[in-house]
Amino acid sequence: MSEKPLFDQYSDSYDSNLNHALAATGEDKEYFARGRVAWLSRCLSEMHVQPKLAMDYGCGIGSTVPVLWETLKLEEIVAVDVSGRSLATAREKHNFSAVRYAGIEEYRPQGTLDLVYCNGVFHHIPKAERPAAFAYVRESLKPGGFFAFWENNPWSPATRYVMSRCAFDKDAQMLSVSEAKIRLKDSGFAILSCDFLFVFPRFLKPLQSTEPILRKLPVGAQYQILARKS
Repeated sequence: MSEKPLFDQYSDSYDSNLNHALAATGEDKEYFARGRVAWLSRCLSEMHVQPKLAMDYGCGIGSTVPVLWETLKLEEIVAVDVSGRSLATAREKHNFSAVRYAGIEEYRPQGTLDLVYCNGVFHHIPKAERPAAFAYVRESLKPGGFFAFWENNPWSPATRYVMSRCAFDKDAQMLSVSEAKIRLKDSGFAILSCDFLFVFPRFLKPLQSTEPILRKLPVGAQYQILARKS
């Protein structure tokens, strides 16, 4: 990641910036966080997988940490980020006995985790540094461990519009699904599935229940690539 953490300057205003950008969808960040983790839970359940130890890679101010813990019934979470100020906010707002917050350089991968979750982080990592980031995730996982890689869909006009309204996304370099799959495979991951979510805004709420049917079409605002450490 960059030497000067971008999100140090947004730790106090992250929620307001993000919800401002998402206002056009009619939903807030909680809706999307719970939707992502619920989908991940569904995917793991279909494979009869129950992770115990997990990482939130690029946890920011920690908003998704309690969602992961509650939804996936985890025993322990390590939440890492490059931004010290964001981690301080996370410890203040979402601190409980099952979670450990740590800087990226502070946590040393030991190959013990069942699952790594990551959302919207890699489009903030300079391209030259992405191989090292993928390697960090892989080295954190035990053999056969799972990587839930969530990113914004660059093929979605709605996603591009939302990102254009977000202060901390101005210099983001988005990853297409095809590029992400190549990077994951090159980093020692086997691709298990790829799904697109968040097609309909709130004013089309009756249609949101149909989104699982559309998950293979590249029309959702975000995509999840579920991968396994080879």
